[in-house]
Amino acid sequence: MAVPQTKDELLAAITLEFGKLRKALDDIPEGTVHTRTMEGHAKGTMMSPFDLVAYLTGWNELVLKWLDRDAAGVPVNFPEAGFKWNELGRLAQKFYRDCEDVPYPALVARLEAAEARIVGTIEGKDDAALYGRGWYEKWTMGRMIQFNTSSPYANARGRLRKWLKAQATP
Repeated sequence: MAVPQTKDELLAAITLEFGKLRKALDDIPEGTVHTRTMEGHAKGTMMSPFDLVAYLTGWNELVLKWLDRDAAGVPVNFPEAGFKWNELGRLAQKFYRDCEDVPYPALVARLEAAEARIVGTIEGKDDAALYGRGWYEKWTMGRMIQFNTSSPYANARGRLRKWLKAQATP
């Protein structure tokens, strides 16, 4: 799919990729959600499907935090207070820890709620707000949202498909 350039394209990309991801999540056998045999987000680490959902949830909730702060006229800390862009592996580990005590079905529901809220926020904006100006350095708001929603959804789906295939191979 081409990089979204408009509100409608962004909404379509998020909806499409999240729908595919959601189907892949449904394919995970219940007893394997905590099996850490998938390549992690930080070099040399392993993660589970649960960790992958925690990662996506963490990023989606972070996008919502950015959007809420922006709407309130408060400076946005990109990517997150206490983290730099070259520390995303450490941020991923934080997302895993933040969700470690959440039951898997509740975590998936939390991801769904965050995605729905992001979609609702986008629906309330126009192309000018999403793509008419830089929001973080040279990146527009729409591009920053896409970097942290539809693109990671597609990546996660690919990781899950590869992982599921490996689980099925004796």
